[in-house]
Amino acid sequence: MTSTRKRLFSIIGTALLIIAAGVIAAYLIITSGRVSIDTASIQAPLINLTSAAPGRLDALYVQAGDTVTANEPVASVGTQTITSKVAGLVVSVDDTVGAQVSAATPVVTMIDPSQLRVVGRIDENKGLAQIKVGDPITFTVDAFGGQQFTGVIDEIAPTSDQSGIVFNISDQRQIQQFDVKARFDTSAYAQLKNGMSARMTIYTR
Repeated sequence: MTSTRKRLFSIIGTALLIIAAGVIAAYLIITSGRVSIDTASIQAPLINLTSAAPGRLDALYVQAGDTVTANEPVASVGTQTITSKVAGLVVSVDDTVGAQVSAATPVVTMIDPSQLRVVGRIDENKGLAQIKVGDPITFTVDAFGGQQFTGVIDEIAPTSDQSGIVFNISDQRQIQQFDVKARFDTSAYAQLKNGMSARMTIYTR
């Protein structure tokens, strides 16, 4: 083999190594900027409609799945008519009409669909420190296969799901989990429903 051919093979080999190193580096950069959360769901805060005083549940005017407007009557307890505080969706009702209910006991529970969020639960050692409010996300919902949706992180829980746990020196340190919430355009994604299972990918910066 001539020296020219050897030099050519050497140059090609070096170039291939540089290209391979570049691809690996790019892959590491891209993947290091992502945090995946496999355990997530679509959720909105529950709104409990209660009676101010104990009494008999005389009537229910709604059922689970109904859409209500703000200030719409939903139930009657004694002399009190319970009304919705905001427009939204009824998710559960106390169906024991005729029974006594205590004050502050939920008679109807609803949500405001405009407040739906993707809520993920992440281990503290799986990228929590990298996530910041404002980070963009993509997410998929089991009910819609591989269809991708987008959103933005708007809340990171200030404390773990478990608190007040005391460990002995000999105990194995327990990994804590934190909730991460992301908002999305609920009007654009009207097909997403409260309680649907999801997976999130967070793009950290």
